[in-house]
Amino acid sequence: MKFYDCATAPSPRRARIFIAEKGLADKIETVEIDLRKGEQMSESFRAINPRVAVPAIVTEGGEAICENIAIAQYIEAHHPTPNLMGETPLEAARVSEWNWRLEFEGLSAIAEILRNSSPHMKGRAMTGPRNIEQLPELVERGRIRIEYFWEDMNARLTESAYIASDRFTFADITALVLVDFSKWVKASPPETMSAIWDWHAKVSARPGCQV
Repeated sequence: MKFYDCATAPSPRRARIFIAEKGLADKIETVEIDLRKGEQMSESFRAINPRVAVPAIVTEGGEAICENIAIAQYIEAHHPTPNLMGETPLEAARVSEWNWRLEFEGLSAIAEILRNSSPHMKGRAMTGPRNIEQLPELVERGRIRIEYFWEDMNARLTESAYIASDRFTFADITALVLVDFSKWVKASPPETMSAIWDWHAKVSARPGCQV
């Protein structure tokens, strides 16, 4: 199996942490794709992922899988221990539910801010093979969205030790990357949201989350 990564980008960090938490870091070959140099746009990488985005894995059978949730599901199916996707039907549903919210209400809001404000992303406001112009109005909307989501996330962590369950799961990986990614655009949770920051310190201390 090959893992296509970019050490400086938040999205492939989710897959990198998942692989590390599974104890597979030294068993899966990593290929670095430098997004700053535009290597994702090369013909060789387009043949792997036409959406020109990382992460991606190529299985032993030569099949490319190119989304974080799909990568996690594939690896979990082949390496079920430790379980990160849910041990019971209800827990698996909670992991999926919170992961979706973290992506749609959290990560997409931060991406909205970054991609519509960064001078380095002019003409590249969306990931993918097509060029899309920035819309400055989306920056403010992104900030409003993430402020509301921090409230929901803090409330959740006030009642639960981890995001989706009473133990560490894939949803916590997504949430950790979200909180760290928010620093890029100065939209981190307020310091008063102690439930988030206590959880963040706990999860960040895990060896698998330090990759």
